[in-house]
Amino acid sequence: MSSTTGPTGLEQLLALRDHGMPTGIGPFIGMAPEEVEDGRVVFSANARPEFANPIGTMHGGIAATLLDSAMACAVHTTLPPATGYTSLDISVRYLRPGPLDGSTLRAEGRVVHRGRTIRTAEAELTDDRGRLLATATTTCLVMALG
Repeated sequence: MSSTTGPTGLEQLLALRDHGMPTGIGPFIGMAPEEVEDGRVVFSANARPEFANPIGTMHGGIAATLLDSAMACAVHTTLPPATGYTSLDISVRYLRPGPLDGSTLRAEGRVVHRGRTIRTAEAELTDDRGRLLATATTTCLVMALG
């Protein structure tokens, strides 16, 4: 641990990567952190038929969840101990339908701006053939916890 006030955001995310995501949305959709570093996080999930919307393509909420998780966690890696964040906005652009066939979806989030109270990030969602499915941006408010 980096200090007596708790782990940094990077330390927290590295622990999730190394020990799994025990709660939250991750296990619900089979999402797992693959890569974690300062200002960058990659999540993956296997596409499955349950991800479909009524017209038989991948539901936009699945793509948005993967993108939002990657961006927010990329911001999380930049935080000192006892510091949190909340999303102020998220914008998603859907470029092509996602698969439902068990292939791997990969969301890579990167911090773009590291302000004292406002941080921004961007992300790309790709399929296992490397095709770009969606992109997103977010703005996060950084705040002291406790």
